[in-house]
Amino acid sequence: MKKINFMEKYPLMVLELSKNETDKKSTDEIIEYFRSKIEAHPVATFIAVFDHYGHTSGLKDKEMAKEIIDAKNIIFCFGKELLKPEVLGARPRSIGVAEFRDSFVVSFMEAPNPQANESIKGWVEELKRG
Repeated sequence: MKKINFMEKYPLMVLELSKNETDKKSTDEIIEYFRSKIEAHPVATFIAVFDHYGHTSGLKDKEMAKEIIDAKNIIFCFGKELLKPEVLGARPRSIGVAEFRDSFVVSFMEAPNPQANESIKGWVEELKRG
């Protein structure tokens, strides 16, 4: 997994995963895997799945990389504290999964909460067959 600054301002964690490095066969399987992790977590709450590929492919004036064959986000929240109203701007969390013919790219923006970050990183890294 690598840390990048996407567009020079968004701190993202990104894992590029060959399909032969995981037992997951599709974007939907990875999304369901994350949903099970979220639902088993004592604080995290599942919110929704957003079909980014379906949304963008349905637009008249779309731009999409031809290599992407599916793309979804799972949306959830780790909010166990609400001490300042500004924290709402950093929530909820999202993990994106883009599928290519031979690989997946899994990404998420760094959370302000270090424990949430470590949980998400662990979930993503567990996708790799050990």
